[in-house]
Amino acid sequence: MPPESAAIELRSINRLLIDEHGSPARYWIPAYQRGYRWNQLQVTQLLDDIWEFIQASDEKPRSSFYCLQPLVVRKLEDGRYEVVDGQQRLTTIFILLSHRSELLSVLGKEGFSIDYETRDRAFLAEIDHDRANENVDFFHICEAWQAIEEWLGGRDRMHALKLLQHLLNDDEAGRNVKVIWYELAANDDPVAAFTRLNIGKIPLTEAELVRALFLRRATGDDTSGNLSLRIAYEWDQIEKRLQDDSVWYFLQNADLEDANRIGLVFKLAARMEGHAVNGEDYAVFSHFSDLLNAELSAEIQWRKVKDIFMALEEWYEDRYLFHVLGFVLNQTGGGLSTIAELLADSQASNKHDFSQGLRNRVFRMVLGNELSAATPDELGEEITNLCRTVDYANAQKVRSLLLLFNLATLLEDPRSNIRFQFDSFKRESWDIEHIRSVSDERPSRPQAQDEWLRHCLMFLRTAKGEDEQALAESVAAYLDPNSEPGSRASFEEIDGKILSFFKEATDGPDHDLANLTLLDSRTNRGYRNAVFAVKRSVLLKNDRSGIFVPLCTRNVFLKCYSRTVGNVMFWTEQDAQDYLDSISQTLTRFFIGEGGAGQ
Repeated sequence: MPPESAAIELRSINRLLIDEHGSPARYWIPAYQRGYRWNQLQVTQLLDDIWEFIQASDEKPRSSFYCLQPLVVRKLEDGRYEVVDGQQRLTTIFILLSHRSELLSVLGKEGFSIDYETRDRAFLAEIDHDRANENVDFFHICEAWQAIEEWLGGRDRMHALKLLQHLLNDDEAGRNVKVIWYELAANDDPVAAFTRLNIGKIPLTEAELVRALFLRRATGDDTSGNLSLRIAYEWDQIEKRLQDDSVWYFLQNADLEDANRIGLVFKLAARMEGHAVNGEDYAVFSHFSDLLNAELSAEIQWRKVKDIFMALEEWYEDRYLFHVLGFVLNQTGGGLSTIAELLADSQASNKHDFSQGLRNRVFRMVLGNELSAATPDELGEEITNLCRTVDYANAQKVRSLLLLFNLATLLEDPRSNIRFQFDSFKRESWDIEHIRSVSDERPSRPQAQDEWLRHCLMFLRTAKGEDEQALAESVAAYLDPNSEPGSRASFEEIDGKILSFFKEATDGPDHDLANLTLLDSRTNRGYRNAVFAVKRSVLLKNDRSGIFVPLCTRNVFLKCYSRTVGNVMFWTEQDAQDYLDSISQTLTRFFIGEGGAGQ
């Protein structure tokens, strides 16, 4: 015998008025609830939201209903509903209907009742403002009544009638107000459910509500319980997989406010079937509620959801798709429309065509035209020209090129199994920064000057050469607070000596791509505009410690792109030119399709 499952559905406010037998519904507030606590602002905001929905629906229908938060209840043996969560909204609706009880009669409706385990049951049925200060419950109930009075006071009787007509519209397909009705099974522990929902105010996420929909329908489809158990198990496996940051940040640029990442898959499933889900509360729940209440098999609908996840997982596991799709999703923010479009493309073509289509998409994103329109020579010239002309002023374009350079480098040798760490890249805010110091951005404030010199001094003291030690003594003397005024050199003199020593005093490609790489925000903030040798020391220390450093950033500071062996502490104009050539050649080979996977 399978366990009872929770009942879940979209239920109109009109349906809250009656029970399953058509009698006035009776709600019961148990002792573990804190009582009614909404203030006038919260009541007014609810009325404003409902009214805004009514007005927008009249002018240009955008949604068939306005959805309130879930109402979690449990059916008692005597026919009453124990309210586990949603008491505040339910009580506010009760007060509103009581306030306009004459209009309720005009509409041929009868209100529901609310009883309390430990409070005066009669007060809510007949609100007495003279008793408002007897206890905190009475006070807030009277405050809500007053808020409704003031809100309706600025409107005529027809506005109030229109509000109630929409609120109590009994046409389930019409424009009305609904709640997500979540009815616990009779054997569920209501106190445990209340604790989970209210300790720290953890709400039911939309994904949890969709899960309940599937399990309820699965229980009806398969009375053995096997289907519901399989869906629950597979759900947990998908959820666990998406909790892996390397998977999640491959797909998305930021984390969700709620921890239930599986919601992305359900949004995609709804989007793939043409249901707009952006910006609408509980739109995904509404989509699956309609499907599963329309006598459609839970197994068939679940298979569609699982197929979408399996496609995403295949993208992640395939090394070529992981890097190229990772670039596309990073550039577009991982929006639903982009992922849905990519899913549709992958379903409509074989793997080779899909991979080639991705290369074309990346080319359009980077260069703005079609890949097929250029010969290999023309392609190389176009990419080289872009690399030579783009600079720090177009930071977004530079960041795109440097990220793609890293990904294309990783894909060049099919024997490599290194994967780009999108999670570290996104969480640690890696962005573009100068490789060597910039001549027109010298620190101007005394504090910034001292900080810059201290970074240089830390490096110089680790060097063994006599020239480095002599320069270190000069910097230390400048920073010594006990030195006699006028006896030390000026910052400009010390700064000049340092730049001259590290061969960064001459004009060079300060803001060109040849002097730019990806640096994380922490290093960037701490060593802003430091000389090449200082940044090199910091980055290589991080790399030795196992801290994520993009491959091409590491290669820059190891001078892997330089054709001639020189002093590893200096970044020369020739180093910069060799680095620029490597970027353009690597990107050209990537777009031509030489080497790597996905061919």
